[in-house]
Amino acid sequence: MSFAKRVSHLQEEGAYAVLARAQELERNGRHIIHLEIGEPDFSTGPNVSMAGIRAIAEGRTRYNPPRGIAELREIIAADAGQRRNMEIRPSQVVVGPGAKPALFFPTLALVEPGDEVIYPNPGFPTYEAMIGAAGGVPVPVPLREEHQFSFDLDAFDRLVNEKTRLIVLNSPGNPTGGVMPIEDLVHIAELAQKNDCWVLSDEIYGRIAYDGTAVPSIASLPGMAKRTVIADGFSKTYAMTGWRLGYGIMPEALADRVQLLLTHTIGCTAHFTQYAGIEALTGPQDWVDKMVTSYRRRRDILVNGLNAIPGISCQIPQGAFYAFPNVKELGISSAELANYILEEAGVALLPGTAFGEYGEGYLRLSYANSLENLERAMILMATALAKKTR
Repeated sequence: MSFAKRVSHLQEEGAYAVLARAQELERNGRHIIHLEIGEPDFSTGPNVSMAGIRAIAEGRTRYNPPRGIAELREIIAADAGQRRNMEIRPSQVVVGPGAKPALFFPTLALVEPGDEVIYPNPGFPTYEAMIGAAGGVPVPVPLREEHQFSFDLDAFDRLVNEKTRLIVLNSPGNPTGGVMPIEDLVHIAELAQKNDCWVLSDEIYGRIAYDGTAVPSIASLPGMAKRTVIADGFSKTYAMTGWRLGYGIMPEALADRVQLLLTHTIGCTAHFTQYAGIEALTGPQDWVDKMVTSYRRRRDILVNGLNAIPGISCQIPQGAFYAFPNVKELGISSAELANYILEEAGVALLPGTAFGEYGEGYLRLSYANSLENLERAMILMATALAKKTR
């Protein structure tokens, strides 16, 4: 069977493939510690859940404007602008079912076949998928461990040119947990303006940062608001993955185009989930801070445990909830190593190559799990790897 070129390149996300194998092992009686899925293990805040339940009870289950209800867009604009120290108008906000529409649809609206799109590698697999679906030419920029997993700016300088239409950023980053420093963003902004490029800044982990690390947005730099799309949402910060609620912030003219893509694909975002989003943004925020504090403790346990295993070294992630240890000394491919750890140790994690070619030599582990499970996972991994490298 033949398919259109725009979908022929699409592949399954590695996390779901590993999850499927891990669940198969569980059905056969194995106990598996799941560190492969990037999902908060916390429950949605009770106040947020109740707001959604009330909205359903009040009959807020009908069609609504494709770009989202006005009240939510006003609150998003105020909250996002305050956090980034910039003015954002409600007319710049487009609400969608999750943050992925804020990645995919602006790319479809901006990228013509043959346009080059620079994106981080290792990076979220959707970036390469959306570039290909738009007919763009994917141009990966390596994220370097020695740069705290920010862009290799020398490589970036060589790759950006007059054919570059879009530059994709992700900070804090998946899979690395790296945060792009302001000086790197200034450098990228200068070249984006020089080459008349758009920037798509994935900031879904923006509030999950540790040790006082600042998470600047390139959109707040001079001259960048008019050429930047911010993709954000509620899944990670508010443990609302299943609610499917996200948004994009962009210049009004682009927002109008993206709204039309929403109109003709999704129609609109579920009505009642948007009222849950209003409560998430306007309600108490202390539980978000407590969640981040808990992630930091888990991060420290996991990183210390990884660094105690011979042949593994791991930087301390600055944000998100992923560790990205270097396993090159073990002399085993990332895919083979990840599979061995799952089968032998019962710990599900991802090879770095699930996020692109420059992920070879690394593994990704999510520490959105209990301290007990993380400590147990480190013991099981150490035991299994001692057998492998004996």
